[in-house]
Amino acid sequence: MASAEPLVATEGLALWRQIEAAIAADIATRIYPPGERLPTEQALAARFGVNRHTLRRAMAALEARGLVRIEQGRGTFVQDPVLDYSVGRHTRFSEIVSRHNRAPGHRVLRSAEIAADAAVARALRLRKGARCLMMETLGEADGRPVALGTHYLPAARFPGIVERYAATQSLSVALRAYGIADYTRHSTRITARLPSAEEAGQLKQPRTRPVLVTESVDVDAALSPIQFVISRFPADRVQILVEP
Repeated sequence: MASAEPLVATEGLALWRQIEAAIAADIATRIYPPGERLPTEQALAARFGVNRHTLRRAMAALEARGLVRIEQGRGTFVQDPVLDYSVGRHTRFSEIVSRHNRAPGHRVLRSAEIAADAAVARALRLRKGARCLMMETLGEADGRPVALGTHYLPAARFPGIVERYAATQSLSVALRAYGIADYTRHSTRITARLPSAEEAGQLKQPRTRPVLVTESVDVDAALSPIQFVISRFPADRVQILVEP
């Protein structure tokens, strides 16, 4: 935690500018890491020996720079770095996160064998009611959630793939056990909406902030669908780039 450091006005540098610079330095040195809530207005005002009006000018400047986000009723949070998520023929979560010098992580939250509804059956070219494997996964960058995915795969073709995925944390590696050396993205549909309470909890964000939603189909070399995925991304942490 940063120590108290009452400020005095200096020529050409207003008090609120000094506060802005001090907090920006704390963020840069990860005294306040991405996603962390800053101390309260009262605590920060006491730290710098200023009134709340002066402090609010500094916080507004930090928000304008994209360093913090101010959430009414919740406080002020250090902004997460935005991840450029490239969607193209070869979309691989771990590669995308690693490319940004961030550590990727995967977790299987739950899984089940289910009957395909109309949307899943259409995407996988199955009959409605055919058995599918469903698994919900959480993708992280430096330990922060950036993608919540619901995957559907044909159960008859991929028995045991949930366990293989959980063990390897890589769908590409898991698929090799079924003779699939590579797969490509066939289609991606992108929309936006507010998250459900469960989605907001998994992504560690308020329900008032939108999520980006992709519905995608991946195919093997013979263009046969291997998985249908619905992914939700926190809109303030991820921006989607569509590549040819």
